[in-house]
Amino acid sequence: MIRRSIGSSRPLNAIGLGCMGMSFAYGPAMEEADAIALLHEAIDLGVDHFDTAEIYGMGHNEQLLGKAFNDRRDKVFIATKFGPTYNRETGQRTGVDGSEKNARRAIEQSLRFLQTDHIDLWYLHRRDLSRPIEETIGAMAQMVKEGKVGQIGLSEVAAESLRAASKVHAISAVQSEFSIFTRFIEEDGVLAACKDVGATLVAYSPLGRGMLAGWSKDWKADGWDFRATMAPRFQGEALENNLALVEEIAHVASDLGATAGEVALAWVLQRADNIVTIPGTTKLTNLKQNLAAAYVKLTPAALAKLDSLAAKVKGERYDENGMKAVNG
Repeated sequence: MIRRSIGSSRPLNAIGLGCMGMSFAYGPAMEEADAIALLHEAIDLGVDHFDTAEIYGMGHNEQLLGKAFNDRRDKVFIATKFGPTYNRETGQRTGVDGSEKNARRAIEQSLRFLQTDHIDLWYLHRRDLSRPIEETIGAMAQMVKEGKVGQIGLSEVAAESLRAASKVHAISAVQSEFSIFTRFIEEDGVLAACKDVGATLVAYSPLGRGMLAGWSKDWKADGWDFRATMAPRFQGEALENNLALVEEIAHVASDLGATAGEVALAWVLQRADNIVTIPGTTKLTNLKQNLAAAYVKLTPAALAKLDSLAAKVKGERYDENGMKAVNG
């Protein structure tokens, strides 16, 4: 097990659990009993960092974690997020609201849904471009003063936004997509800015939304799936191209006696010592495989091969609207 702290947190398992897929985005939501059983099993296996958000299933995901953790709160580090707004009847996104009023509404709801009196790490999920980042961070900092939040984080922000925010209040974490296929934070200064301000990089989708763990060319969505409708790199010729690259990861993994998913996670964790990961899964077998990545050591030859793949990836990670909301 690899342990790394987030801000002032106790050392946490560097391989946490992203919980979004239990409620939405990748097919039907899990049955509640199955999801709670998986969350309990994760704790037993050493996972202590769990990531959710207000918009994951319109509160369903936070409520799920609340039911799973209310009697074992001391064993878990809970991160949640606010900012994006949605129509509660249709589920349609309606924008981003980083105002103090919305921040207070969101934190009170998250505390209620999660059945806790404090959030360990509270993120601004997407930046509200209609107002200065300093205003939103000031509102979030007030929740820290009131004891409702332990630490503050940002998600999908530009380096300059992170630096500006850190002048208002310490930013303990920055959540961004980061994987063998998605390396923009190394190029646009976000990872460097994290080092400068003392923030941990929390890598979401380190398995490329499942693709890097090894996929069949015959993959079909099971019900509504974000990847089939809003992620260009999972569609048409882009998908075919990218699956061929995954085969190259599998070859590297075979040489190391590991799986493609284990290698993909090991690559992320070995980029820097201020990185933790939150791969998501709905299956116990996959959870155990993810945790095994902590014991994979990549050779110089393996790293060279893996490092060459990002430039060959086709398709954006989000559709046009989704890309407008990131790097804010």
